[in-house]
Amino acid sequence: MFSTVPMMRVRAIVLAQDERKVLKGLGALGAMHLTRTRYDPDTALLAPADCTGELTRYDRIRTRVQEFRQSLEVPPLPGKGSRERGEDAAQALSSEMTLDQAEAALLSMEQRSAGFLEDRQRLIQRQKELAVMCDQVSHYRGFDIPLTGLDRFSFLYFVTGSLPAQNLEGLEREIGDNVALLPLAQKKGRQRLFAITNRQGQSALESVLLQAGFQREALPVADGSTVDRISEDAEREQEKLTTELDQLNGKIKGVGVEFAPTLAEIEEFVNMECRLLEASQKFPRTEMTVLIAGWVPAGDVTVLKQHMEEITGGKHVLETAHPDASTGEEAPVLLRHSWFLRPFEMLVSAYSLPSYHELEPTLFVALSYIVMFGMMFGDAGHGAVLVACGVIALIKARRSKKVQDIGVLLISAGLSSIIFGVVYGSYFGIEAFKHYALWHDPLEGDPIQLMYGAIGIGIAMISIGLILNVINRFRKGDIIGGILDKFGLIGLLFYWGALALLLYGATIRSWGLMGVCVILFLAVPIIGWSVKEPLEHFMSSKAGGHGGAHGGMAGAIIESCVGAFEAILSYLANTISFVRLAAYAMSHAALLFAAFMVAEEVRGSAGGGVWSLLVIIFGNLIAIVLEGVIASVQALRLEYYEFFGKFFSGGGEPFEPFRLAPGGSEDEPREA
Repeated sequence: MFSTVPMMRVRAIVLAQDERKVLKGLGALGAMHLTRTRYDPDTALLAPADCTGELTRYDRIRTRVQEFRQSLEVPPLPGKGSRERGEDAAQALSSEMTLDQAEAALLSMEQRSAGFLEDRQRLIQRQKELAVMCDQVSHYRGFDIPLTGLDRFSFLYFVTGSLPAQNLEGLEREIGDNVALLPLAQKKGRQRLFAITNRQGQSALESVLLQAGFQREALPVADGSTVDRISEDAEREQEKLTTELDQLNGKIKGVGVEFAPTLAEIEEFVNMECRLLEASQKFPRTEMTVLIAGWVPAGDVTVLKQHMEEITGGKHVLETAHPDASTGEEAPVLLRHSWFLRPFEMLVSAYSLPSYHELEPTLFVALSYIVMFGMMFGDAGHGAVLVACGVIALIKARRSKKVQDIGVLLISAGLSSIIFGVVYGSYFGIEAFKHYALWHDPLEGDPIQLMYGAIGIGIAMISIGLILNVINRFRKGDIIGGILDKFGLIGLLFYWGALALLLYGATIRSWGLMGVCVILFLAVPIIGWSVKEPLEHFMSSKAGGHGGAHGGMAGAIIESCVGAFEAILSYLANTISFVRLAAYAMSHAALLFAAFMVAEEVRGSAGGGVWSLLVIIFGNLIAIVLEGVIASVQALRLEYYEFFGKFFSGGGEPFEPFRLAPGGSEDEPREA
């Protein structure tokens, strides 16, 4: 419960001729996290195989398949679970489709569909050209302007274009009597124009237009046609193209349906081959054998051995060993929890996976997160809403593990809110129910009591964090850190001693033990923190290292003194930080109180009863959404910064078993 899934280091020597067969079996089993192994004369004489060229070729085929699938608008076939896909892939690969066969099949499909795709591209391109032309002449429709070529007339000069709309009046004043100016439609602040003058007035007209910010728009040239006629022809052609394109898309869709299974087969083959080649690049080898290494959950070692025996017919050597904590060897991390703890595992993983040798904190996170959320979001009605949402999520989840986890999280948080709501007497903030509170509303009575309760939760969480840190340090063999670290044993002595002096100072003084307690609880921890770095520096230097601190012994002493001062401040700040639990509990109650105050104000207006009810409902909705988000974020913040900061180093490598199907589904539990 407090540790990650135990791992075993596995090293298997198999015949080179069996490598592919073994990898297929391991991929179908999905239980082994493969690792890259250094090669040397004692293990293997040759470096791992370099499959870059083959992988590049497979990658090109994969790209072609994806582009071809996109051009045919063929969606991927529905997938299966990762284990199912791995077994199907291993079975499919037994038929040994070759790379040449895959390329030939893909080329055949590309050639068969090339004509359809080219025709579609041609029709689409023509549609775009017609759309551009129609947009170009749309502003000049209704004037029957000839498109023979306006610059071909001997005596007249025509010009079409646009200028800023605000410049039109100035232009009309500036043009001469020999110019006919025809304003057309406005669009996006620009005024379209059609102007006519004689050839002698061409230069003067262009000068005036230039000053007005005129931009020329050339009309298409079509001998014997006009703007209106070419627009009508273009619209008819567009309708015809649309019909042809619809028919062609139907044919392409039929081709896509026909090709979909083959495309899926090629894509799966390419993906599987890439997985096999990528795995092969991890293993050193000799001329006759291959060394396969990785990690397997301890509970799956027996199954793996049986599997290897069946695959190789006994022609292999397999060794297993536990991770060596004394050398700092880190195995990959796999978390397996019950349906209740799995959502909180998600919260831990969002921060970081624990390292293999440290305690796994999911249980502590689950209990503390639920309590802190409920304290801040204490309302039985609001909690019931969260429970209802969680139940709906579970019903709708089907096989989605992520949705199930969210449902469990909502139900857990909702039940905690209901319990605290009963304590506070808060049921959607309705005043009448407050008389039945087991305690009282957060806004009533002395708020210091609520703050004391919040600080009490903080003291408990910080203390648990310190204990976990001591255990983690000792498990790693860090005796000095376990004792002298700011969150080690003397940290516990300082923290609990300081609390004892604060809470029971008068009693201790009456016993005449104040001086002894100050020395024991305050002076001894501060001295211990101050000597930690110098001691580690001395031990490291004695062992032939370079010392644990930069700057030698002087630097170690300075670092320890600064660390001692920081430790004192951090204990104070971390404990006070939990006061936010009380603050947000009061803000939640205050928001509901404000909603009922507003509801009371509108009650006297016309239709006041309805408006009052709407205000109460709306206020509760705001409280559920806004305060729910705030409470969840603040509880998570306290977990990460005040709790995890005491003991959690994180940085664990996730356990990623080798599967022929690339990766596992998001909705599947992380297990071998």
